[in-house]
Amino acid sequence: MKKIEAIVRHFKLEDVKNALTEHGIHGMTVTEVRGFGRQKGHTEMYRGTEYTVDFVPKVKIEVVCSDGSLQTVVDTILQAAQTGQIGDGKIFVTDLQNSIRIRTGETGEEAL
Repeated sequence: MKKIEAIVRHFKLEDVKNALTEHGIHGMTVTEVRGFGRQKGHTEMYRGTEYTVDFVPKVKIEVVCSDGSLQTVVDTILQAAQTGQIGDGKIFVTDLQNSIRIRTGETGEEAL
């Protein structure tokens, strides 16, 4: 099993969700996050005063899938979230040892 964490722009969340659903991936967790990378924040004007926004708001999507569907999930997120601009985000893939469905006690891929 793999856990995919994708940090994407807010306005791409719906596109990513719809694309994953079309490919049969239905379970995901979404969290609003803030951070910076090469984008390094930006400056804004508020009531005539300029200030720096160091942390840019993003959305983190977490998906757990079987090893066999990993490449489909990654490719789908890449296609749906990409704008070609700095700040499109990142995708992280990690191995999972186990998962357990609390309601039934099922473990492993059965719990997905």
